[in-house]
Amino acid sequence: MIVRISGENQYRLADLDGPFNALDNAVVSAVEADDQAAFTSSYKALLDYVRSNGEPVPADDLEPSDLIIPPADLTLAEARREFSGEGLIPD
Repeated sequence: MIVRISGENQYRLADLDGPFNALDNAVVSAVEADDQAAFTSSYKALLDYVRSNGEPVPADDLEPSDLIIPPADLTLAEARREFSGEGLIPD
């Protein structure tokens, strides 16, 4: 699965179940609670997970992304539009 962090890079992740899905759910919970501190922490953890567990896709590789994550500077207000219901990936 190829995941793009908007404005950064693409990463090849073996699977979006488990830790990724749990982090996505934490972001959704923080957004639904309108909790800025929890949102900041959980969104950073989601991005860090992708960066540290994914293999960077070379820039000259033109494979399409299976999932696009908003940029690291995403605000809570913007996240309300992106992370609602089931989050980035359905459960």
